[in-house]
Amino acid sequence: MAQGRGWEGAVLRLMRAKDFTLTVTGAEDVTPRFRRLHLTDGGLLAATAVHPTMWVRLWFDNAGKPHQRAFTLVDPDPAAGTFSLEFALHEGPAGDWARAARPGDTIEATVQGTGFEEPSPAPSHILAIGDPASLPAINSLLDALGTAPATVWFENAENAENTENAGNAESAEDAEGTAVGLPFRTDPARHEIRHVPRAELVERVRAELPALLAATPDPYVWIACDTRTTRTLSAYVRKELGVPRERTHALGYWRAS
Repeated sequence: MAQGRGWEGAVLRLMRAKDFTLTVTGAEDVTPRFRRLHLTDGGLLAATAVHPTMWVRLWFDNAGKPHQRAFTLVDPDPAAGTFSLEFALHEGPAGDWARAARPGDTIEATVQGTGFEEPSPAPSHILAIGDPASLPAINSLLDALGTAPATVWFENAENAENTENAGNAESAEDAEGTAVGLPFRTDPARHEIRHVPRAELVERVRAELPALLAATPDPYVWIACDTRTTRTLSAYVRKELGVPRERTHALGYWRAS
């Protein structure tokens, strides 16, 4: 497939993207709607190093045409050369492949565009805004930033329309999901999850974020929702609330159809 990835593959090659072959070693159904695949990395972690919220693009066949989607690494282990990926089991090339995947199956992966710059000074409070598509990245972020307290506005998408999005970064196969889909990796003593009905997220963040920002000296605001919501909230945080760019991170994880 490396030679047949269409214009997306051509652009990535020009941007010096790195390609790897992943091999499935096992699978588990986390819920009836989500499946976690365990994979060997084909040398990926040794070649690229690991950072929080790291994601890779996987290449699927879609009726003879290349189809790429991005997924956040779960529990990457550079020493073992392994990680896991989590799939929403909806109709589409990614979900179909994950549903059928068995040990020994392989898939091509590309690394390009992922990155994370740890804020300095360390956050005194993490303020994260996301939805089911970005939950693996939220878990990775909370793991990486240590003991800082966190408030997470989490959009429940039980009424979401089908979308083409990145299983957890930049786009994913379907943003449908609920707060009880994949599990949060949170510590109730320092992490607060505020569940928000779909379509009310922007209003809730506008109402609640300013007071939390005013109460912490070194905030870190992390936003990963659909592209439109991410742009709206990013502009609000930076332009209206005046949070410096280096204290924010925003990436649209999927596009509504």
